[in-house]
Amino acid sequence: MPRTLAIVGNGEMRGGAAEAIDAADLVIRFNECRSYGSGGARTDVVAVCNTGLPAKTMLGSARWRTHPAVAAATEIWSVRDPAKFAEMRPLLAFSHPELDDFCDDYTGQFGTFCTATGKTHLVIERTIHEAMDHALLAFEPERYVVPSSGMIVIGSVLERFPGHDIVLAGFDHSGWEWHPFAAERRLVEHYIAAGRISRVGAGLPARSREGV
Repeated sequence: MPRTLAIVGNGEMRGGAAEAIDAADLVIRFNECRSYGSGGARTDVVAVCNTGLPAKTMLGSARWRTHPAVAAATEIWSVRDPAKFAEMRPLLAFSHPELDDFCDDYTGQFGTFCTATGKTHLVIERTIHEAMDHALLAFEPERYVVPSSGMIVIGSVLERFPGHDIVLAGFDHSGWEWHPFAAERRLVEHYIAAGRISRVGAGLPARSREGV
């Protein structure tokens, strides 16, 4: 029987979104789980940027480690394949020298955190990242560094859970300048038109250095 999977970004929620999210069979949130509260409380998975400053900040924060959404989650998904980001480092040193810590890898530390807290740790494989890069080409993205964590998770869920109902909330496709948000919006709308996903509600984005 099809289940409902809610992928919940960190944007503002419309009325009724919290109830719809909490009624889902599986709820995925991101990083600091800023959607918690206005976007309901149920949390099964927290998807994290496992490289660079976002990873370092989360792992060093007692508030993140004890956040009720993180505590409730049974799985942590690291969205960045360590080997792929290691390969990107010398290229970014030339193209984006200001992102000198972008590929610093904290995947092992998230694994250690999961072991200590009884959670499953999943690293989303590079094939998903590369498939999203390929899918975005059709929507003429401007120059970018990587797809957003949200886009990587959407790609992973579409592959892992075919035939289930996938709903999005809190996705406004705006934020960090080196994510291809305009193209991502068009790709998501393409998936919606094809009946592969739908939206629960979205509003203004919650911005960060790197975001969903």
